[in-house]
Amino acid sequence: MPIVSADDHVIEHPEVWTSRISRSRFSDRVPHLQRQPDGSECWMVEGNRLPLLGTGSAGALRSDRSGEPRRFEEVPAQAWKPLQRLAAMDRDGIDYSVLYPSVAGVAGETFARVADPELELACVRAYNDFLIDEWAAVSPRFVPQCLIPLASIESAVAEIRRAAKRGHKAVIVPPVPDRLREGAPHINELAYEPLWNICEELDLPVCFHAGSLPQLELAPYAGLSPRLTEAMRAITRPAGITSIISNFIVSRIAERHPKLKVIFGESTVGLVPYILEVADYAFVQRGLQRQFNYDLTLSDIFRRNCYAVSWYDNAGIRQTCDYVGAKNILWASDFPLATSTWPDSRSFISRFSERLSEVQRQRVLCYNAAELYKLDIKP
Repeated sequence: MPIVSADDHVIEHPEVWTSRISRSRFSDRVPHLQRQPDGSECWMVEGNRLPLLGTGSAGALRSDRSGEPRRFEEVPAQAWKPLQRLAAMDRDGIDYSVLYPSVAGVAGETFARVADPELELACVRAYNDFLIDEWAAVSPRFVPQCLIPLASIESAVAEIRRAAKRGHKAVIVPPVPDRLREGAPHINELAYEPLWNICEELDLPVCFHAGSLPQLELAPYAGLSPRLTEAMRAITRPAGITSIISNFIVSRIAERHPKLKVIFGESTVGLVPYILEVADYAFVQRGLQRQFNYDLTLSDIFRRNCYAVSWYDNAGIRQTCDYVGAKNILWASDFPLATSTWPDSRSFISRFSERLSEVQRQRVLCYNAAELYKLDIKP
């Protein structure tokens, strides 16, 4: 049975945007690397300085997972070169890899903050084309997901259509766009109906990724060492998905779009039964389901429309399979992040597989993702 890692990350190389966006039109506002006085490198996007990589973005490939490269030449090739990535997947026993961004933001939030709508769209298109031209074209084992511009819903819909025609299998959406872009509506507002409509029409899953908005997480204590700070963020980042899941199941988006599929990337699964049990209890105790005419319980909305992603979390996977259903769980190695199970994914899989039936194991490791992303895998 093939193994599908449903949440991995590409590391974008220095020419992703400079080779695809007109410098004569946008000058130095085009995303590019810049050398700092201390010899390190950072990204410059519309004049704003960003880190070379996100925290721990390539940590799995470094002898010290807490360390960060200072220059792009120090980034391991398996993080950003497709052929070397395939070799890394083979070493780990992974057959397919669903790709999320890194420099562009785990949910595309880097470009959501770009003030110029034309530059934002150019950056999004460049990333989407890069993923098809340099990754999906190398191997069908790479599963591309497109980003969207937030300045205009019409532009977002047009880009989804364009990206789908090029081969993208899903749509990555920032879960709180109104916190990223001035004037952007809240994700629950009807302004986003054309976006949900196109995703439902084209049968493209919508992906919300944890960690796209640090304000949803408790900031680490300033007195912690850099290594403890990174570890603290690794703990709180998945927990930030709690409010995102809660908002979605209350939002009524799924009631208006019963065929829409929503994936909560890097969510872990142990939190999901807690979220759903609390949500149902709150609604029952207050009589809200009847008062506001919800067609389903909040937990049943999740069961019909939603998917959580597990990777290292063994303790909660059996409980989540029993309470929510194995058909709502995907598995990922989270490569090449510092928290990745690589290169020992098979060991992690063996550990949690002992808690599951063979049917549950197959759903989680392969067939749920194969159905969502339309991979050429048959049960």
